[in-house]
Order: sequence, then structure tokens, then C-alpha cells
Amino acid sequence: MEAGKDRPGAGMEVRPEGLREKRLQKELLAFQNDPPPGMTLDEKSVQNSITQWIVDMEGAPGTLYEGEKFQLLFKFSSRYPFDSPQVMFTGDNIPVHPHVYSNGHICLSILTEDWSPALSVQSVCLSIISMLSSCKEKRRPPDNSFYVRTCNKNPKKTKWWYHDDTC
Repeated sequence: MEAGKDRPGAGMEVRPEGLREKRLQKELLAFQNDPPPGMTLDEKSVQNSITQWIVDMEGAPGTLYEGEKFQLLFKFSSRYPFDSPQVMFTGDNIPVHPHVYSNGHICLSILTEDWSPALSVQSVCLSIISMLSSCKEKRRPPDNSFYVRTCNKNPKKTKWWYHDDTC
């Protein structure tokens, strides 16, 4: 008998897609059972594929965005959770915020260089709620028009420069 052939699962490789599907099923259940405040999953968005979610969001009470409704689009690559999801605002109402471009791209470090597989859809949503809630003045990033004209459709292809004032 060849070495290693007698172990359970020997010779079977774990596909990244399998890890992604298992992780997304777990996160989907967690999100449905305990959604972040003001957020709900558009159940239709996950019926055909678990790799693309639409999350409906309400601006938090007592903030500049109170009473406003937004939509977030999450797309999960085959490398998720080792690679961050692509997350952007979509729909008719994109929040006016110094870290949100008018095309829906979000400048938030956990969506790129500060991503960790320990993060989840729920933690990303909480970070976005926090980002919007701490806003003191509704305005677009100073380079909004240039960025929107020249950027890739996928915000993850952007090399963001993070600093306190704007992106």
C-alpha cells in the first residue's frame, strides 16, 4: 500500500470554491439570524447564486443619513474568504460621503489591504454603518469626477491611498 493512501480523505484536494460555499452558507445564516442594525438581505439576490448578495441598508437614526435607504452589492470571488469581497453601493441612491464615490465605490481599508479572513459580511456592514454614521458633512471625495471617469468597474482594482481627510 502506498504511503498516505490509507488515511481518510487521502488524495482528495480541498477546492477553494468548496471553502467559499461553506463559509458563505455559514455567513448567510448568521446574517439572516442576526443582521446588523438597519440592514436586511434581499433574499432574491441569493436564490440563484450565493456568490452575489444585495443588502438593503437604512441610514442610522440620529445621523446625516437617517431616513435614507441604500443598497450594497457584495460579490465573492473564488478566493473568498482569503480575498476580500467586492463591495459597493448600487441602485438609485448612492450616499454622498467623503469616502464614497458617485459610482458607488467605497474607500475603506478593510475592503482591500486591511482585509482578514476573520472578517465577515456582518463586520463589513458594521464598518460601513460606522463610516456613514461618523460623517459630519455630506460631500463627495475631492477627486470624484476624475476617479469615476477613469476607474476600473471593479473597485478592488483601485490602488487606494488611505488618509484621514479623504481617500
